[in-house]
Amino acid sequence: MFRPEAYSVTVTPLCDADGGGFLATICDLPGCMGDGETEMEAIADVRSAAFAWAEGALADGEELPLPTNPVQEAAE
Repeated sequence: MFRPEAYSVTVTPLCDADGGGFLATICDLPGCMGDGETEMEAIADVRSAAFAWAEGALADGEELPLPTNPVQEAAE
């Protein structure tokens, strides 16, 4: 079972020229990113995007990478 919450998320603030808010990425899932007005919105967005990322990878016959540093418990 694929669990996006098991993957570490990196959150970076975006400058005003880029629209402000935050960008969230999951390094173990190349190209998987999300954004939001707040850090929590960006994290929720990237975790939602991770499902689409995984669906696409499986459709292409790829294996899903295991989390490099599995998250044991979310601090949300």
